[in-house]
Amino acid sequence: MTPLPREIRGDVGALDPDARSLDALARLQLTAKRNGVHLQLTGASPELAALLTFAGLAGVLGLEASRKAKQGEQRLGLEEERHLGDAPP
Repeated sequence: MTPLPREIRGDVGALDPDARSLDALARLQLTAKRNGVHLQLTGASPELAALLTFAGLAGVLGLEASRKAKQGEQRLGLEEERHLGDAPP
């Protein structure tokens, strides 16, 4: 039997940013971890990256840092730190 690689890099650029993709990626990560394989995801769309981050799975799934937003595109992420009780902008 051929031994498994220690690391698998997967391009997830074609995945839709939805619950089905989250489920599939989480199951893939669990299987990889059980077999001693490190999973590294690349090519995630900004929407998928944001969803993985929101779900708390970006670090667990080894999501590679996404590209920076092009001029004119909306940047995803925290824009301003606020505290509970602060008035809305």
